[in-house]
Amino acid sequence: MTERPILSRLSAMLPEAASVSVRERLRAACGALVGILGTGVVSQLAVADGSALPVLIAPMGASAVLLFAVPASPLAQPWSILGGNLVAALVGVSAALLVANPLLAASLAIAVAIPAMMTLRCLHPPSGAVALTAVLGGAAIRDLGYGFVVWPVLANSLLLLAVALAFNNATGRRYPHRASSASARPAPSRAPAATVGVSDDDLDAVLRDEDQVFDIARSDLKRILRKAQFHWYARQSGGLCAGDVMIRDVVAVAPDASLREAFELLRAHGIKALPVTDDGARVLGIVTQTDLLDKAAWGRGGPRLASRHRVRLTLSRGRAPYGAVEDIMTSPVETVSPETSVAAVALFMSEGGLHHLPVVADDGKLVGIVAQSDIVAALLQSAAGRPQDAAP
Repeated sequence: MTERPILSRLSAMLPEAASVSVRERLRAACGALVGILGTGVVSQLAVADGSALPVLIAPMGASAVLLFAVPASPLAQPWSILGGNLVAALVGVSAALLVANPLLAASLAIAVAIPAMMTLRCLHPPSGAVALTAVLGGAAIRDLGYGFVVWPVLANSLLLLAVALAFNNATGRRYPHRASSASARPAPSRAPAATVGVSDDDLDAVLRDEDQVFDIARSDLKRILRKAQFHWYARQSGGLCAGDVMIRDVVAVAPDASLREAFELLRAHGIKALPVTDDGARVLGIVTQTDLLDKAAWGRGGPRLASRHRVRLTLSRGRAPYGAVEDIMTSPVETVSPETSVAAVALFMSEGGLHHLPVVADDGKLVGIVAQSDIVAALLQSAAGRPQDAAP
């Protein structure tokens, strides 16, 4: 009867299993092998025979774990290893010189090195071992004094970092790490007024409330949340595509149409966006109510091109605009194909602050338009009758 509670307590101490493949584990192992071996061999060649200088210090093993097993970690970035190890070495040597008691000196070195690294944004856990090595490394280390900072700390750190830069990028891990964009499409020309799901402000508020260091970059956390949201959309949409929910009878406008004509089309059909197409029905841009409000001036005769926008266009084009739809439309316009999943459309709209997306065929011709309201309705209708998952 008592074995189960004991086992439960013991299992609670275990971290969650890392969701990485065997290939990734082998990649990390090979990286550590190449990194430590390369650092050691080059260091050994640099040290003269019979020299008392250490070739390789133990903290490099811990640095190798971070640089090759978790290269995306903020704790594993180049400034983290270089800055962290240098700060810790300086603090450790200073503590050893100023405090006679080794245990007290080691304790003070760690206590000072941690906030110093956090302040300088170079927190690197193996640097704690560097500080201890400076104090407790024995007579050979103590005799080096501040030379310990340059050799072996700086030399080992630079060599290991050089191998990490080459190996990680050669094996498909971008290093130094930068979070990749969730979408390969270009960013929208306007900032979204509001987006669905977790916003930057929401994420910042939660991180402030937690008030602790997390071993993941904020940009990576945001990207993971977006991808989780995409998978939730995919489950809710039930395999629907843009072609299943798009409006097929699309009202479009020519690029040389007047602003008044565009306004009358929007009002007559009760719509909020007009794709702009050429004579072959190929999409050139899109004009929305917002474009008419932001880029047009209104008088008794209807909308006309606002003076400020007219000057901006004249300077950019080298000629005066005609005051037509092409002068206020958003171009190039973001489009999707009929086969694009509703989940992908929903996420793309959410990220870009888009409310309408033209749907085009393979030849670029307009075949429909998807509105944000259509996506929401499709998700709700598809989810009806099945157990609801909590949104991310």
